[in-house]
Parts: sequence; structure tokens; C-alpha cells
Amino acid sequence: MLRVLHEQGPLELGQLATESCLLQSSLTRMIQPLEDEGLVARHTPPEDRRKTVLGITEAGVALIQRHSAESAAIFARIDAEFGAERVEQLLDLLEDLQRLDLRQTSTAS
Repeated sequence: MLRVLHEQGPLELGQLATESCLLQSSLTRMIQPLEDEGLVARHTPPEDRRKTVLGITEAGVALIQRHSAESAAIFARIDAEFGAERVEQLLDLLEDLQRLDLRQTSTAS
């Protein structure tokens, strides 16, 4: 979630949940502790008081930067051991899966 906010900037909660591949209810539970730690800040746009927008703070960016070398090493190892082409295929498949609208239930057996 922090990485998504760092890469994309402030997002409305629904967008952030989608981009982070999280259920909105899970995201909602995560916000308060991150806000308490000063890693994210939320605000309500005056033009639509129903929305909540979350953004990463300087402390959140610093946290990402502190772990960026370790994260890069992990991704390099995955590429080396699993294969860059297979990783790309996996990411493409996950994007396809994310696009499925699973809210509709089928009554057919």
C-alpha cells in the first residue's frame, strides 16, 4: 500500500484498495496504525465529504527508501531463480485476474 501511494500519489480508498490488491475492509483496518505511526495521512476532499483520500508522508517515503535495497535484491533473486519472462507472465495473469468482477455470483451449477 505504501509503495502504491509512493508511486501513484494520493488515492481515494477504493482506488488504493484496487491498486494494492486488497479488500477495502482490510485496507480500512490498516489505515489507523499507519496513520498513528505517521506513515500516511488522510483527508476528506471538501467537494465530496463522502470520500477519503490517503497519501504517503515523508516518514512513509523514508521507510520505503530504507528498505529499497533489500526489496530490489529480493526482486533480482526472483528474476534470477524464477526467470524474468515467467515473472512478467505471472504479473500479466495477476492483472487479468484482478480485472475479473467477482462480486456477481452465479446460480448455475
